[in-house]
Amino acid sequence: MAKKILIAEDSQTMRSLIVSTISALGEYELVEAANGFEALRILPREKVDMVITDINMPDINGLELISFIKNNPNYKDTPLIIISTEGSEKDREKGLSLGADAYLVKPFKPEELQSLIREYLV
Repeated sequence: MAKKILIAEDSQTMRSLIVSTISALGEYELVEAANGFEALRILPREKVDMVITDINMPDINGLELISFIKNNPNYKDTPLIIISTEGSEKDREKGLSLGADAYLVKPFKPEELQSLIREYLV
């Protein structure tokens, strides 16, 4: 059965880029959320194996989403990757300290994302 990845990203263009990058690997089922609130609605209904999130999103931002996921016993061990334009060391540390497994800065190389997915979804 294919592993399922939830992508929470408010930019349709960036979400499409992430989807095509992961689709090129050919072995994952993808669920898309246009913001953190939508991602929180999807989580109880879908068993996801990984979450990829942006930080800057309307309603519920990526850091709040990560905090919810990592504090929920059902999802605390779910690998989480942040993809954000926020590239400062402070932003990176904040995301990782909340429980993200990896932090990519936009624009990222598709190979970097593919490599992280392979690393965390063995």
